[in-house]
Amino acid sequence: MPRDNPYRPFVPDPAQMALRPDTSGNEINGLGEKCFSRPRMVYWAPDPADIAHGSMQEWFYTVDPGLPVFAELRAKRQEISQRVLPEIAETPAVHSPAAWTAQLEEFVTEGLCEQIGVAQMQPEWVYQHREEVTQSRVIIVGVQHDYDTIATAPDPEAGAEVMQQYYRAAACSVEVASWLRRKGWDAKPVTGPMVSAITMIPPAIACGFGELGKHGSIINREMGASFRLSAVLTDAPFAPTPPRSHGIDDFCANCRICEDACPPEALFQTKKMVRGEEKWYVDFDKCLPFFNQHQGCAICIAVCPWSRPGVGPRLADKLEKRAERLAEE
Repeated sequence: MPRDNPYRPFVPDPAQMALRPDTSGNEINGLGEKCFSRPRMVYWAPDPADIAHGSMQEWFYTVDPGLPVFAELRAKRQEISQRVLPEIAETPAVHSPAAWTAQLEEFVTEGLCEQIGVAQMQPEWVYQHREEVTQSRVIIVGVQHDYDTIATAPDPEAGAEVMQQYYRAAACSVEVASWLRRKGWDAKPVTGPMVSAITMIPPAIACGFGELGKHGSIINREMGASFRLSAVLTDAPFAPTPPRSHGIDDFCANCRICEDACPPEALFQTKKMVRGEEKWYVDFDKCLPFFNQHQGCAICIAVCPWSRPGVGPRLADKLEKRAERLAEE
């Protein structure tokens, strides 16, 4: 049985639940499907009329968190999404793939993001409602939350912190895309939380951000689960950065902290089959009402042991040493 939780029992607002569609969000996400299919847009639609849960998404916007900074952050995010990118220089810069990728670290050094990587574009990452993505590379940007602020989840201050980091991630992607265009290569920023051309978690895993956790978010060695993503699509010939594994998958199988902390009990003890892949999955239909009523949640990533500053590297080292010992036996 789950441990005592100050947010249980959770009773969804009847006004919100009256807007719930007949179609399950889990069905849209492909829960239980044994055959592969590309991801489908279930929430955060640029036009809510395009999705079954659009009325619930619009209801989300009506919830007043009581903090004026929410409106300010929405305006900042809107401004960055509409920023005009520079024209593409006529003569493309030429570097080796390794040199291209090495230059990306400047964005980390300058404090625009905390991690950056590159993945070879895969067609299975493109949403079904979108046309084929023609670019060959996906640059993934990661920005870390302030731990003390995100730890207040689900209070409004944590929601504002999420919005702030989405803004930082978007701003960094725009800077990366602008840099590439000035170097003569077309580039398109892809920012969250609104759905764009691709889903970002799979390429982030592919390029070394970490492993999928039980809470449905990536767990990173340095940042834990407490970070946000954005991306850039380009044909510039970057060398892909390799994936990283630290034994997080086995760790999650034996940890129940996020399960116990989830107010609507939306996290499963075991992996589920989702669009032909067995993986950790969050029950969308249980998660969404609580998420909406609190202008976001973030409890599961805040309580994740990996998210606490300084803990992740120690845990990773411990798990890697344990794996080495087991391999020698």
